Amino acid sequence: MPQPPDSDPKLAARNKRLALICGAVFAGMVGMAFAAVPFYRAFCQATGLAGTVRRASAAPTTISNRTVIVAFDTNVRGLAWNFTPNVSSQVVRLGDSKLAFFKVTNTSDQPLTGRAVYNVTPGSAGFFFSKLECFCFTNQTLAPHQTAEFPVVYYVDPRFGLDDDTRAIKQITLSYTFFPAKPLAANAAQGYSTPQGRVRAGGPSS
Repeated sequence: MPQPPDSDPKLAARNKRLALICGAVFAGMVGMAFAAVPFYRAFCQATGLAGTVRRASAAPTTISNRTVIVAFDTNVRGLAWNFTPNVSSQVVRLGDSKLAFFKVTNTSDQPLTGRAVYNVTPGSAGFFFSKLECFCFTNQTLAPHQTAEFPVVYYVDPRFGLDDDTRAIKQITLSYTFFPAKPLAANAAQGYSTPQGRVRAGGPSS
């Protein structure tokens, strides 16, 4: 009488190897999917894809007489914070670094930590918009009813407006949204170094 297939040692060994291979492939695909997120984020920051603002280490050496309006948009999701720009827009010479301030107030009775995400519109301007310093690169913790001013140092590349995708653009909107984040450390200090010196973080609002 023939033996059941499971009783064949060679067949069982092959099935076990196949199962291990399939498991390894599945685990690898899952790992690649998770790894793709930071790679995609880095790619977007390098290319300006989908309006992602690029991070730069130095401003351009060339400043153009051409200008563009940079408008600021602020939003909060899931935090008891008030978040506003100190000015609604700035006129920017291409290649010139600009400093803008944003005011954030924790309106709750407990410390809260947030992290800002950002993008620019229209999306074709993302490649030409770069930030030298930004509060969005780290978590921000505010004590109850604390107000702080956060700086952003940015520039628009002198090549902006020279191609068909950006030639007709007269205004770029830099948009921030604060979301809840876990604090990096207890009693995180506020205040940030800028080209104009250290920015003061306010105490409880009166």
